[in-house]
Amino acid sequence: MHHVNHFYGHAAILGAWCGLTDPQPRVRGYLQHGWNIGDGWELHARIEGHDPLLVWSEQTRRRAWSLGRRNVFVLGAPWAYLLRMTPEEPAPRAGTVFYPFHGWEKQEVLGDHRRLVDTIRAVETEPVTICLHWNEYTAPRVRDVYERAGFEVVCHGRRGWGRRDGDPDFLHRQLATLRRHRRVASNRLSTAVLYGITAGCEPAVYGDPMTLDGEDQTMGGAERVRRQWAPLHGEQVDLPTARAIAHDELGLAHLASPAELRALLGWPEPPGTAAPPGLAARPTTAGARPATPVATVREAA
Repeated sequence: MHHVNHFYGHAAILGAWCGLTDPQPRVRGYLQHGWNIGDGWELHARIEGHDPLLVWSEQTRRRAWSLGRRNVFVLGAPWAYLLRMTPEEPAPRAGTVFYPFHGWEKQEVLGDHRRLVDTIRAVETEPVTICLHWNEYTAPRVRDVYERAGFEVVCHGRRGWGRRDGDPDFLHRQLATLRRHRRVASNRLSTAVLYGITAGCEPAVYGDPMTLDGEDQTMGGAERVRRQWAPLHGEQVDLPTARAIAHDELGLAHLASPAELRALLGWPEPPGTAAPPGLAARPTTAGARPATPVATVREAA
């Protein structure tokens, strides 16, 4: 099982949806762990064997197919399952949570954080919470810039690496943070912005997009994102349009039932429960639609 399946507690969320008690269930396949503009994985990623490739959305499935991936299934983002399992309690919202573009374990982000602070101050009219990736949160040269500007600075936790040091409550903490805020914003369109939209926030994408050290532009980079997802960019965006885009990108229409997901991921059925006919061997084809509100898992035809 690939270790990225545990990033952000994804496997645990899917396991909870299926009624499992194992905090780290083994996932048969390769699970997309973040929104991206390619086939669901890092550029040039080597995926070996014949296990299913599990992507969030139909558009990602199509891109994966066009790039030569096979055995690709759409099941929606784990975040979408978390939303369904965590009803929102009515509560007032205030302020903006801003997610600066971040680096990761192998690449640092390059940009002027002080300049971004000035931009945020010029745009936002309510209190601002800055949420940093753990790389920047543990780097005083970055974190101090935002704290000295008077912003509250938080971190949702570590996603983990090699099945170690991950925080299974990462997305639970992120959902709670988003539901406290009226707006979600970033200097690049990102997973966090899409999550925020589906969590009820008004989105914005503005400011210096920054770059990654040695950023690969094979798929078009930040310029392509700004062109293709132009309606999500700006200090104010059209909310119905943003919600429709986020709904599609996170695959909210493609959530699998617990029985379907157990069959696809190789998890045992509860006693006395039969798997949907044929699903254990081959999930429903791309053209199928169920009569119930929960969409079936879809495979590339």
